[in-house]
Amino acid sequence: MILPFYQQNTDPKGKASVEGTVGKVSTDILARLRNKPFHSVYEANEHVQEQLEAFNKKPFQKRRGSRFEVFFSEEKPYLQPLPRTPYIYGEWKIAKVQYHYHISVDKMLYSVPYQFIGQKVKVRMTHHLIEIFSGQSRICSHKRLHGHPGQYSTIEDHMPEKHRQVSDWNGDRFISWSKKIGESTQTVIERLLSSYKIEQQAYNGCRSILKLADKYSSQELEVACTKALSIVYAPRYKNIKLILQSKQSEIEQVPLKDDQTHAFLRGSHYFGKDDDK
Repeated sequence: MILPFYQQNTDPKGKASVEGTVGKVSTDILARLRNKPFHSVYEANEHVQEQLEAFNKKPFQKRRGSRFEVFFSEEKPYLQPLPRTPYIYGEWKIAKVQYHYHISVDKMLYSVPYQFIGQKVKVRMTHHLIEIFSGQSRICSHKRLHGHPGQYSTIEDHMPEKHRQVSDWNGDRFISWSKKIGESTQTVIERLLSSYKIEQQAYNGCRSILKLADKYSSQELEVACTKALSIVYAPRYKNIKLILQSKQSEIEQVPLKDDQTHAFLRGSHYFGKDDDK
């Protein structure tokens, strides 16, 4: 129920008049309906609407006109149209634009114009929309992603014409790096690169996999990739890291025939055949 507010003065001097009008509504409308039974909210609202219309058209006692006439002659011309879209609650966060020109929001990735790589931006998040701001200016927006984590929302205009202009990383460099570790590692990297519609989206995963050789060793990483490929066609970082952490990549390097340099084999302890157990 909406009552027209016919007082133009919005300072505290008009407070008494507003409160007085509320009292009159209670008396003239609610009191009239207090003993009338209603069987639904819809039915009750219909009767309230009828009484409200009669209340607003009732002539003033000490001035000419009615509340209905004052509203249309004095107030309505000042009303502004409602916003096209309703107000939507949003949350804010600060995010850093990564080297592949995306930011991470709840484990989903959204592209930003590559000129902002390395900068911090403000992000407004609603259930349906992600808005990204630099200072007070909105630089882009995305439909919010839902479902399994790791999804990308990428706008092609955000991509640089030549990625080398903003980053030294590219698919050829990751493949070249993986070749130095071994065949299985190279296969993992190649399949990871080809599994994304936009190659740059795979760079973070490629680098994370190859950096495992620093924590463990190139030898262990190669065996872990071999094991992962026997289980999953295109292994991800988590698959390979889990193998390394579970000691499935423990190996022994043994000499082979003259036409081979070396091979990676699991030790007897992997099969639970240690002599001291």
